[in-house]
Amino acid sequence: TDLNLAGTTKMAGFTSSVASTITTADNTDTLSLISTDADANSGPNLRMYRNSGSPADGDNIGQIDFEGRNDNSEDVVYASMLGRVRDNTDGTEDGGIQLDVMKDGSLTGLWKYFSNGTTSEFSINDDSIDMDFRVESDGNTHMLFVDGGNDKVGIGTDSPSRLLETVATNAGADITALQVRNNNSSTST
Repeated sequence: TDLNLAGTTKMAGFTSSVASTITTADNTDTLSLISTDADANSGPNLRMYRNSGSPADGDNIGQIDFEGRNDNSEDVVYASMLGRVRDNTDGTEDGGIQLDVMKDGSLTGLWKYFSNGTTSEFSINDDSIDMDFRVESDGNTHMLFVDGGNDKVGIGTDSPSRLLETVATNAGADITALQVRNNNSSTST
């Protein structure tokens, strides 16, 4: 295996038992993983493996931090993704993953998924910050809108005035409609 620090010689493989840093002075790709395999399996692969001699429920098994500097030249983690063991029991293993983002100076939970054997849950805004949630459709920027600060939900509106408000447009005329159905009947309001 050859290693050339100028980057002109490639090597067949690399194993290290110490922490390493790759630094560039520009915005080129700092690390590229490239697979030229043509089969149907996934590749290239980035594997984060915590090879613990005493694994336990709650172990954090990998974290990716997105870090930069603020205007006071301090290093700040602006976003972080974390993988976690929820249950390490053989045959009933459960895991979790979460994404945190910086909000008003604190790293805050944006979304998370976890399973603990009896419950599986995907939650958004688990830390209860004043954050809106919006889903666009092809013709409506606020097809589904959760007003996080006012605890209201809008369908077809960005300013719901009630706990749940639906607004639809039909041929230029605003109409409010909600339909609830069971197997044999329907009710509309």
